[in-house]
Amino acid sequence: MSDEKQVAVKEEAGLPSSILFEEDAGAGFENVRTESQALPILKLLQNGSGEAQKRNQNYVEGAEPGMFLNIVTKKLYNGAEGIQVIPCHYKLEYQEWADFGTGSNRPENIYSADSDILSKTTKDASGKDRLDNGNYILTVGQHFVLIAETDSVEQALISMSSSQGKISRGWNSMMLSITFDGKDGAYNPSSFSHTYKLSSVLNSGKGNQWYGYNVAKVGQVKDTAIYERAKKFYTSLASK
Repeated sequence: MSDEKQVAVKEEAGLPSSILFEEDAGAGFENVRTESQALPILKLLQNGSGEAQKRNQNYVEGAEPGMFLNIVTKKLYNGAEGIQVIPCHYKLEYQEWADFGTGSNRPENIYSADSDILSKTTKDASGKDRLDNGNYILTVGQHFVLIAETDSVEQALISMSSSQGKISRGWNSMMLSITFDGKDGAYNPSSFSHTYKLSSVLNSGKGNQWYGYNVAKVGQVKDTAIYERAKKFYTSLASK
């Protein structure tokens, strides 16, 4: 055996086992709280998205409009082929935004679903809900999901607003329309009992084109381990 091969065998033999990894699960993250983490947002790339423009500083290799991008891992998903997701939690919120180029490029304020903030707005010429300070309010459906692909399972947040609000509401209705017969009669199973295919479609209107979401039901979750993982994700979000 050559010296090179001996070294390779020695390094392989010295690797820690998965048993040790499991025994030490979570170690080192005791002080990492939710606010210390970046949200794993699943972004639907548009023609104007910097991540899909090769000369842009935010360009992601291989990215094209219509693809889905996990902004934390930078993993890309083919929007035309679609991906399978398991919806774990939903919340509605109102986000206050400044016009492009005038604010922080993120929500200036976020209001809960029971807020009366919309009563303090007026519609402008483009249909936006404007506050007296000039900012506008976006009604956003936040869908927290597991991306259940064959090679991995990831957590992600999908935000649907503006023209995609109709898709968000339709997805919620689709989930609530599922009923099973139980010992006490019909019931709605958990949102994470079923898998859905999320794909992108090209929309057009008023001289503009943009990519939107399409949601289709696939079927029941068949892997118990994945179901339990989805339930754990739900529990971590619902308790906040």
